[in-house]
Order: sequence, then C-alpha cells, then structure tokens
Amino acid sequence: MIPVLVDTGLLVALFDPFDKLSAAAAGYMKEHRHSLLTVSPVIVEAGHFLAPGEKANLLTWVRHGGLSVAETPVSVYAELEVTLRKYADQNIDIADAALIWIANQTGARRILTVDRRDFEIFRLKGGKRFELIDWF
Repeated sequence: MIPVLVDTGLLVALFDPFDKLSAAAAGYMKEHRHSLLTVSPVIVEAGHFLAPGEKANLLTWVRHGGLSVAETPVSVYAELEVTLRKYADQNIDIADAALIWIANQTGARRILTVDRRDFEIFRLKGGKRFELIDWF
C-alpha cells in the first residue's frame, strides 16, 4: 500500500500540546491507521518548532514506528535544487522540495499538511497534483 506523506505541521501539532491544531492531529491519528512517510528534512524542520522534550518525544515515536523516514541523499540535491528554483516565488523550503522528491520516487500523492496553498501549487512528474487530506 502506498503511504501517506507527512509534512511538518502535522508533526508539530502532534507533539506540541499548545499548538492550535493539536486536538485535530490527535483525533486524525486515532481514526486513521495507514502507513505514514516523511523525509528527514521534515523531522529537522519540526524540531525547530518543538521544545526539547517534545523533540525527544517525536524521535521516540519515529523510532517505535510512528512513521517511516526517507533520507535525502546528496545524490538527489541537484533535483532538489531544480525544485527550489522552480518554486522560488512560493518561498519553498528544503523540506517541501524533499517531499516532492519522495512523492515522485514512491508514487505517494496523499499528504497531511497545513501548507495547503503551497501543496495545491506544487506539481509532481507528469503534472500530477498532491491529494491534500482534510485533517483539521
């Protein structure tokens, strides 16, 4: 089964109890049991928004199989650079470019994100669009 992609906002909402979307994230996770996939830049970006204990909880959850994390090897940096330049007017970040890359690699198009506007604009190979999942 093709996994659902996870962006930073969902992870922050899951691990920051004061995030305005915390209850929505927890509720979504209780109701849905599909496999989840993200990229390592998303984990790093989420850590930027979390307190130290919350960062540790995120890493524990990942270690225990909460979601799979794909590394972004240096060999794909040229592809990420092309994506960053293509969407520079959208102020795209490396985490989003890496999500586009992993979507193209795996065929995963469904995504849990708070950045709806950006992921409605981003295109995958063949002009395909991301499928944004309503979770909040």
